[in-house]
Amino acid sequence: MIIHDFTSQKSLLNQFISELRGVSIQKDRMRFRRNIERIGEVLSYELSKELHYANKKVKTPLGSKDVLVPNDELVLCSVLRAGLPLHQGVLNYFDKAENAFISAYRHHPDESDAFEVIVKYFASPSLDDKVLIITDPMLATGKTLENVLKALKDHGTPKSIHIISVIGSKEGIDYIKPIFPDTTHLWIATIDDDLNSRGYIVPGLGDAGDLSFGVKL
Repeated sequence: MIIHDFTSQKSLLNQFISELRGVSIQKDRMRFRRNIERIGEVLSYELSKELHYANKKVKTPLGSKDVLVPNDELVLCSVLRAGLPLHQGVLNYFDKAENAFISAYRHHPDESDAFEVIVKYFASPSLDDKVLIITDPMLATGKTLENVLKALKDHGTPKSIHIISVIGSKEGIDYIKPIFPDTTHLWIATIDDDLNSRGYIVPGLGDAGDLSFGVKL
């Protein structure tokens, strides 16, 4: 796996991350969602440097100009519901991408720390010979991405895979490395060291889905 970690780089991503983490700013759901969306935009720009390009002649009012434009077919797959703001940020830049959605949530039997990831809904176009971009804002244990990859296998073989995430744990990244192809790119704004007993990133930012859309039952 090729990891693009922006933790220590001087970037506006740091401002967006600091606001996402801040308990006082988190109370503003619209701002929280917008910051995730903006992170998706920045990481999409970085990802765009790895795509294939072709020359296109553009006619202007005064002549014509050759321009290099991306020519890959993209499929953007996001994990519901927390992935929706990140999905929108990526879609803002890759507006011609096809879209896929998958629901994946943690089930804690008897409220214990142990959990399993349950997938109940999945919709996707064919992935054959396309660039697959998976967005999941919190890469904690890596089990959600593992289940997403399993669900996608019946929809074709992409020519490349990119993962876009906001915050991840070292443990989660290590977990998915052998699961995804070696050529997979991970684009991540920042990486934290630890997980707590319930598999949440520490210090992290809390539950991205709840902070974006409200507490679920």
